Amino acid sequence: MTREFSLACERNRDPILAILRDAFSDARSVLEIGSGTGQHAVYFAERMPHLSWQTSDLQGNHPSILAWRREAALPNVLPPLALDVGGTWPAGPYDAVFSANTCHIMAWEQVAAMFAGIGRVLRTGGTACIYGPFNYGGKFTSPGNAQFDAALRAQAAHMGIRDAEAVGLFANEHGLALLADHPMPANNRLLAWRRT
Repeated sequence: MTREFSLACERNRDPILAILRDAFSDARSVLEIGSGTGQHAVYFAERMPHLSWQTSDLQGNHPSILAWRREAALPNVLPPLALDVGGTWPAGPYDAVFSANTCHIMAWEQVAAMFAGIGRVLRTGGTACIYGPFNYGGKFTSPGNAQFDAALRAQAAHMGIRDAEAVGLFANEHGLALLADHPMPANNRLLAWRRT
């Protein structure tokens, strides 16, 4: 099994961890949507042993997640679920949901489907944290984000940096109230919602 490596994961893990430690302090179970390489799962689970970390992604990413999981040998990292946000979701409920760098990769309809799914599987009082670049008032927060957005759209027409306000409307529709909007390094944000 190939253990894929993401430099972005390596760079952003500590700033994200600083917020998740507080946001997930009362949680016991977390569903990670789009576990990617698997790096975040093992890094966060090792440093927050009170959490049962449920990885998930499209089937093609499972070998890397399993390879990172096998090397880390942590009892609180669970094998990945095959999760396509527009398809069948696990039953839950989960105390928390985490997703990093997924909103700008998914099609807009998939972003909507992700929040509908979070609304179903997150327990009342639970916290959802979404990390990545976001626009505000339809504007890029930096020239770097504008360049990144252009590169994404050149790669695939359905990709692009999303407006935080529009994403927030999806969250609100599914019973999620904004708790915090944290500025992060490299022009990223971490948005946290509570299930009401």
